[in-house]
Formats: sequence, C-alpha cells, structure tokens
Amino acid sequence: MPVRIENPSYLNNYKYMNASFLEKLYQSHWQSRDIPSPEQVCNVLNGLLKLLFPELADQRFESYRAFENHFDTLRLELNKILELIKEELPLTPEVIESKFIEKLPAVYEMLMKDANAISAGDPAAQDTREVIRTYPGFYALAIHRLAHEFHLLEVPLIPRILSEYAHGETGIDIHPAAQIGENFCIDHGTGLVIGGTCIIGNNVKIYQNVTLGALSVRKELALTKRHPTIENNVVIYSGATILGGKTVIGKNSIIGGNVWLTKSVPADSRIYYQANIKYND
Repeated sequence: MPVRIENPSYLNNYKYMNASFLEKLYQSHWQSRDIPSPEQVCNVLNGLLKLLFPELADQRFESYRAFENHFDTLRLELNKILELIKEELPLTPEVIESKFIEKLPAVYEMLMKDANAISAGDPAAQDTREVIRTYPGFYALAIHRLAHEFHLLEVPLIPRILSEYAHGETGIDIHPAAQIGENFCIDHGTGLVIGGTCIIGNNVKIYQNVTLGALSVRKELALTKRHPTIENNVVIYSGATILGGKTVIGKNSIIGGNVWLTKSVPADSRIYYQANIKYND
C-alpha cells in the first residue's frame, strides 16, 4: 500500500520556482512592451500595397477625399509604429516616415516593371493584372522593395518582420538588404532564397528552389559580402545553388537547373548540370 505524504516539500518548491519564473517572464514582457507587433507592421504595409495596386484592394473608395483619408490613416499608423522604436532610429519617426513615403512613387515604378517582366516571361500569365493579383513572386518582391527602403533608412526590426512575413506567405525568402535591379522576374518562386549581400542586376529571371547564399555562416563574417553578384540579363533555372561573395555570374548567362556554383563565370556563359545515368536495355 503506498505511503501518503502530507504537503510534500517539493510542491512548495515547485510553486516558488513557478512564481519566480512567471515574475521573470512578466519583467521581460514589461521591458519589451514597446516592440511593434508583426501584425501591426504587416497591416500597415499591406494597406499601402492595396493603395498602390487596386488589384490587391478589398475595398473601393467613394471619393478622392475618402482615399486621401485612408492614406493619412495608414501614415498615422506607421508613425505610431516608428514611435515605439524611436530610441533606435537614426532620425525622428516623423522624418523616417516622410522619407519612406517619398520613396513610394519610385517603388511603384519598380514594381510595375517587375510585374510586366513577370507577365512577359511567363507563358501562363494572362496579363499584368493577373500577376499583381495572384502571383506569389510579385507579392514577395513587393514586400521586399518596401522592406528594403526601411533597411536603407536604418530602421531596425521592421525590415525583417516584413521579409519573414513574405517568406511565410509565399515560401520565398529575400533578405531586406539584398539589392535587386529593375525588371526582376520570379517564376514560381517557392523555395527561392536570396541572401542579404546579394547584388542582382536588371532583367534577371529566377525560378523556384534557387539559393543565392553564402559559403560560410561564421558570425565574424556577418559584415562582409557573403552572397553572389548576378549581372544583367541572367536566367537561373530551378534548383541551382550559387554561393559566395566573390562569385559573379556574368551578364547574359544561363545557369541550368540543379547546378552548384562557388566560382565566377564570365559573361554569356551557359552552365548546365548533366547527370551520369546508365539505362538498362
């Protein structure tokens, strides 16, 4: 027959440790109360995308005044988010917000070129409207171009919140620091990874499961150029892996599917992977 222990001491210790742990958690929550939530950040940026592209909008405006008021509301929400991290900003929240908004026309022009490039490069695309409304590659790129502007303004946290949101929504992982030129075409895109020090030129087309990554993940190399440079008019087919900060893919090159590259290739190259397969008769 088991022995019954009245008020065992380990239960008191457990309660004490539990209370201490909860107090520690509470303090960490209190100290982190000014971190903007991903939901806040993504709501504002999605709102801006819906204003830039009516194809993405889920509401219609009865007048220009209503449209303008909605835009002002989004700006106010953005300012509130920046206020939460104002101690970490290089400029005041008002200046950061203003500089970011000033970039919207240029971002819009870049994204329209991207949408046209995707539409022209994908035989399955009916038109640019379909690309903007439905293509995950365009959506991930739209989020990236906005996140990149925050990165250039040295805004902490927000660029990565946006890039990870796009990653979760589309399966496309683009670091906000990556530099991407005009007329960028992502075809399919799932599994695409573009590292933070990548430089991608104009008129580049990339398919799914491509990695533009680093040769080393050592922390001390974090501030060096660790990811490749892709020059103008390059096509990279699915499954290709291109690694290294010194690796340059010359202009007008084609990189075939499943190719593994850690060295530069000159302009006008054609690089293909050919498996050694033996067939039984």
